[in-house]
Amino acid sequence: MIYRSPYPDVGIPNVSVTEHVFGNIAGRENAIALIDAATGAKVTFGELKSRVLRAAGGLTARGFAKGDVVAIYSPNTLGYPVAFHGATHAGGIVTTVNPTYTTEELASQLRDSRARFLVTIGPLLEKAQEAARRAGGVQEIFTFDAAPGTTPFARLLESPELVRGPHIDHARDLVALPYSSGTTGISKGVMLTHRNLVANMVQIAGCDPLCRPLTERDTVMAVLPFFHIYGLVVVLNYALWRGASLVVVPRFELEPFLKAMQDHRVTYAYLVPPVLVALAKHPVVGQYDLSHLAGIMSGAAPLGRELANAVEGRLGCVITQGYGLTETSPVTHMGLSQRKGQCPHDSIGPSLPNTEILIADVETGQPLGPNQRGEVWVRGPQVMMGYLGQPAATAATIDRDGWLHTGDIGTVDEGGLCRIVDRVKELIKYKGYQVAPAELEAVLLTNPHIKDAAVIRSPDEEAGEVPKAYVVSDGSLSPNDVLAFVAERVSPHKKIRRVEFIDAIPKSPSGKILRRVLIEREAQRVEGHDR
Repeated sequence: MIYRSPYPDVGIPNVSVTEHVFGNIAGRENAIALIDAATGAKVTFGELKSRVLRAAGGLTARGFAKGDVVAIYSPNTLGYPVAFHGATHAGGIVTTVNPTYTTEELASQLRDSRARFLVTIGPLLEKAQEAARRAGGVQEIFTFDAAPGTTPFARLLESPELVRGPHIDHARDLVALPYSSGTTGISKGVMLTHRNLVANMVQIAGCDPLCRPLTERDTVMAVLPFFHIYGLVVVLNYALWRGASLVVVPRFELEPFLKAMQDHRVTYAYLVPPVLVALAKHPVVGQYDLSHLAGIMSGAAPLGRELANAVEGRLGCVITQGYGLTETSPVTHMGLSQRKGQCPHDSIGPSLPNTEILIADVETGQPLGPNQRGEVWVRGPQVMMGYLGQPAATAATIDRDGWLHTGDIGTVDEGGLCRIVDRVKELIKYKGYQVAPAELEAVLLTNPHIKDAAVIRSPDEEAGEVPKAYVVSDGSLSPNDVLAFVAERVSPHKKIRRVEFIDAIPKSPSGKILRRVLIEREAQRVEGHDR
């Protein structure tokens, strides 16, 4: 059974990403596009477009050609969209790099992507230079903050505007090359075309009949990292295309984040569940005026119903969640968000326009019916071309019929609303029963004494695997308290069997729990016990 979007299909313009984002700014050149949360510096849409065209001209003057790759290794800055669109308008490809990467991780991505130019900041320069040396092929390093020993990125802006870039085949030419572990755990370059990104932006806009539309009257919190596909497409590109102003924040720190929300009267925020945990539970939140905030979209990790209710009740805004992958540019589903109660908080909503969904039996691949759990498969114009230089991995992810196998377990109900249960590879097999860590984490976070939590599989001689909870608490709980709390709220086979208190849950910058870190920790514990 194939589930189709309730929205009518949308037309996808045959334009480049840069043409799409800046193609409709006539008449609002003086409107504010970017605001630096730390300094208050502002950039208008007219200024931003001019900087993009001059950056494209500067790169072209240095011999940058169609298909060349620029790597951006930086936290969010006002220069980030200029570097991204300057490179793409010049016909290039941008590979975005996590600024927390080690030298070797950066070198690996530079080498695999064949990056020709690298853009970074002073504090990351030493790692960037060493990584470029190891990778080879990097012609020049630019820095947004004009760090000594590098070419200031601003020097590119001294060039004349490149009004017309090279011809772009929108369906075939790559524009972005983010890296993702997919379902294998090995980082791979995700090949996204101009059509992929443009399609996803118009698909999101196509949900406006049932979702709150972004407009030029909105001010959007841009705290999600631009290197991540969620921040790159949904915040940096989609919000700018809709004419919203972005409050640019380099990293999440609770009080500066809240102050920026208050001072700039932010109306909409794209966030991740760990930030919502802070908004729900931290007492300092009540010291700031967030009354202008109309809505929050959560993504990148599952959002529990109780957590969503808590934030919605405390802030008075509409909370909803969306879903997607790097491999789908990224959005495939988005919750209805015009008013409270419009969409169940445990649902990611229906699929976007032009997007088909199939729920497949994990073992057989056969299609399943409503409310049956299986792997979520996706088909639509936002699906990637494939993994760079990885034909086998591409074939394992996208089948012959064009279905992308997400590796996520979910259901679709009779009304077309989808719910994500967990990752296929993260499911815990307790005496043959499948237990979803995300479901137990949502239960744990309803305890007022638990600040954060993560659940992983723990080897067990009798059961095979049992759920183990890593818990960040206020110090008032014992392990037995945690076990009893969960046992009262779940089926017997889902009960937490082991608890370990921890200072902080390891997470990626996009907010995903780094389960592999906890699994490795658990493996070391088991090995030590066996000795």
